[in-house]
Order: sequence, then C-alpha cells, then structure tokens
Amino acid sequence: MTKTLYAEFTVKPGSEERVAEMMRELTEHVRREPGNQLFLPYTRESNPREYFVFEVYDGEAAFQEHISADYGARFNGELAEHIEEDGSVLTWLHPVA
Repeated sequence: MTKTLYAEFTVKPGSEERVAEMMRELTEHVRREPGNQLFLPYTRESNPREYFVFEVYDGEAAFQEHISADYGARFNGELAEHIEEDGSVLTWLHPVA
C-alpha cells in the first residue's frame, strides 16, 4: 500500500526566497528517489508564505528511505530556521477507493 501524506508549514516573513530555493532543490532530489510517486509542493494562492506539499511513496520502506536521505535532513535542519512552526505539520492520508 502506498504511503501518502501532506506537509504544511508557514514561512517567516523575509525567508520566502530562500525557502523557495530550498524547496526547488529538495524537489529535484525527492523526485529521483526510486520509491517516490509524487512530490508536489504548492503555496497557498491567498498567502504564498503558506506551503502545502503532497507526497506519495510506494510504501513504508520507500518512505523510510526518503526520510533517511541526507539531503532531507539538511533541508529540515535549515527549514526550522525559516518557518513559524516547530517543523512541518504532517497529515497522513488513507485511500477511500
């Protein structure tokens, strides 16, 4: 079964450009992961500081590989400096059909 989630966070004022650059770099890495099906980062149309990232992985093993990647650890470490929350807020999803 796939592992599906979305992550949300709000960028601090003044960090918009750096986080956008970080997200572009992370997206390139994650989309090359063999177990990644989708990695779609968005900003809210009404507030571009609010991020929403939709992610789908082949399963638990693929997700574990994703979260253990060194580039992800670097991203999350720096992201903590640039967002209002303590970290990305994750919501796990389960298919209905």
